[in-house]
Amino acid sequence: MSIRARKFVGTIALIVLVAVWALLAMALAQSVLTDINGFVAALYYITAGLGWVLPAMPLISWMARPDKAETP
Repeated sequence: MSIRARKFVGTIALIVLVAVWALLAMALAQSVLTDINGFVAALYYITAGLGWVLPAMPLISWMARPDKAETP
């Protein structure tokens, strides 16, 4: 797969990942974390807000991989 195609597929996958992550984090916060104190809520929102980065890192490194050189 060319780097251009990998970047296209990776971009779509990143958009889906962030959207699904945000919806799941929001649903969890509204259903389970309704009556917690402010400090725990802040920790949750910081973790949930930055948590999508870990699954995105391998995807971004895959997208940035150079094309394989074609041997004649």
